[in-house]
Amino acid sequence: MEACLYHPQHGYYSRPAQPKEAGDYFTSSDITPLFGRLLARQFREMWIAMERPKPFHLVECGAGRGQLAEQILQASRQWTEFSAHLQMRLVEASASRRTQAEEVMQKAGEGIRVQARIPVRVTGCIFSNELLDALPVHRVVQRAEGLREIYVSERDGALIEEEGEVSSPAVEDYLARYGAPLAEGQLAEVHLAAVAWMEQATTALERGYLLTIDYGHRAPELYGHGHQRGTVRAYRRHRAHDEWLAWPGGQDLTAHVNFTALEERGRELGLEPLGLATQTNFLLALARAGDFADLGAKDTCDFDQLAVRLAFKQLIHPEGMGETFKVLVQAKGVGGATLSGLAPL
Repeated sequence: MEACLYHPQHGYYSRPAQPKEAGDYFTSSDITPLFGRLLARQFREMWIAMERPKPFHLVECGAGRGQLAEQILQASRQWTEFSAHLQMRLVEASASRRTQAEEVMQKAGEGIRVQARIPVRVTGCIFSNELLDALPVHRVVQRAEGLREIYVSERDGALIEEEGEVSSPAVEDYLARYGAPLAEGQLAEVHLAAVAWMEQATTALERGYLLTIDYGHRAPELYGHGHQRGTVRAYRRHRAHDEWLAWPGGQDLTAHVNFTALEERGRELGLEPLGLATQTNFLLALARAGDFADLGAKDTCDFDQLAVRLAFKQLIHPEGMGETFKVLVQAKGVGGATLSGLAPL
């Protein structure tokens, strides 16, 4: 998975990002700029709760070609004081996508950096949208004799799966601490890379928030009856399928995020969990906090207002993105913080 996605020459994310119409998947920011506008409202509220630090660092991890960051920056300009103290950093592992993001950010304004690693001494918010689902995972299967790991091998010119001994004690330790008992024959993923990312982000954050948007579940559901075959999926030409060994480097690979691991490891590192909400709850609560002004100006024509509302419906529909995606907010050094996006509907 790591080689297929992140190999510097042949990896899926090492290629230039394609236009959404020609790509393999959509993200929320592809659907409508409203997603960025509502996030900007939440980030401004974080800045106020932190007593308006100067500067307020906003770090997007897995920034891709910079489309979401551009939407957030454009929306932030409606609040002059917040915009004046906002310092944005885009973190992207892919060199080709960093180049694309730099081109986008040059149009957005000065002082916006695009870099390969998370900056240090962040006072503000580190956030990601659909990053952790694309970090490599270990795949395991529970057998009568104990836990086995699933490896990728080659036979007669084709990639195959084969079972072997667990590669590291960290795999079993993860399941014991952040997982759930597996039934015999059950497949599951172990997200060591996501936990390592959490550790890096928490170390970089001096004071502020960590906001994670992704699809996944807490451990009891992730490792429950509904996911007996695990959650690894491939995305190619806007179709999800289970042929993840096919087209190496030519398709996206993902696995559902274990939010229990993020919450518990965060606690161990000193983060306060503020809440885990569905994307439906998060975006609707933010829209309500802004008196639904972000859904379109009153002088906008009826056709444009309808288009915005239909796009918003895609983001919050319970049978689509709305309930599949979750928003986890954690805090460090921000006592008693309450955020509109986590308010009950």
